Amino acid sequence: MRKRWVFAALLTAALAAGVGTASASHKAATTNVTIQLKWVPQAQFAGYYAAQDLGYYKAAGLNVTLKNGGPNIIPEQVVASGQAQFGVDWLPSLLAARDKGTQLVNIAQVFARSGMTQLTWKSSGITSIAGFKGKKVANWLGGNQYELFAALNKYGMDGATNKGVTIVQQPFDMNLFLNHQVDSASAMTYNELAQVLESKNPKTGKLYQLSDLNVIKMQDVGTGMLEDGLFSTASWLSSKANQAIAEKVIGATLAGWIYCRDHAAACVGFTLKAGPTLPKGHQTWMMNEINKLIWPNASGIGIMNTADFARTAQIAQKYGVIKKAPSGAYRTDLAAAAVAGLKKQGLDVYGKDWKPATVTVTAGGK
Repeated sequence: MRKRWVFAALLTAALAAGVGTASASHKAATTNVTIQLKWVPQAQFAGYYAAQDLGYYKAAGLNVTLKNGGPNIIPEQVVASGQAQFGVDWLPSLLAARDKGTQLVNIAQVFARSGMTQLTWKSSGITSIAGFKGKKVANWLGGNQYELFAALNKYGMDGATNKGVTIVQQPFDMNLFLNHQVDSASAMTYNELAQVLESKNPKTGKLYQLSDLNVIKMQDVGTGMLEDGLFSTASWLSSKANQAIAEKVIGATLAGWIYCRDHAAACVGFTLKAGPTLPKGHQTWMMNEINKLIWPNASGIGIMNTADFARTAQIAQKYGVIKKAPSGAYRTDLAAAAVAGLKKQGLDVYGKDWKPATVTVTAGGK
């Protein structure tokens, strides 16, 4: 416990001295900013909660409001309308919004790899995306459908128009799938997959096992794309003053994620404080799986890997998510400056030695 607070105290002091190249003193007037999160409170956003609860944002001169997301909230729309200065969403969703004329810009790519899968029951015999023809397939449709839609397009179906497949809007639980009301459901490795494994098989009275499922990974299908990233609007970022604010937000946020890598249990606590949407056992699984999507990071957390961006954009264009190749969709200067500041304070921004924990699945995620 003492290690946790020593780390927090040292980092808070470092942030108070300035993040990256930002030179504003912590004694200056506090800047109010809002970050629109992608979903309901869960460990997917633990780094933001940690930055808030440990005082990293405050130390950087920021008063940050974290707005919860949900099935009917699209972060791109919230940020584009000026209701928040920053948003968190998957890169394909940002590219799709830009393709329609919204000038959003990714400023920090937090997740380095895709955690998106489609689940089917082993008993269904549906073992591939090609088997989805004529089936009911569920997805949240809140901007994270694009990896699935690209996969469907690859096999001659169109999720946007229900050509060859019936798309069903999925709530943030797995009841449609567990009740066999759909043939397949979207599942993140860190959330919905665990929800199924935490449920009892009515035929056996025991928890479902991975052997009961087919887990079709978008990464294996060839349509895995970059997911959670922090973004803003080009117009808001045109101001030097706002760029300095953005750099502080990035630095404090990434510091929060570094803390969660090294103090997963504490960050589960921050998540539960933000909202008990899902219980402790489930959030513990999620925190571990989220860390797998972030660490290790050869480029440094938050810095967009140009090859990964190009692959995401190519997949998005090839399979109809966007009509034209994106230009100006991301910038790395703000994240690079923030990361440089964190490295200067002695923080490990790469996590190459990080190892995932072994988390035991429990009934109901308790």
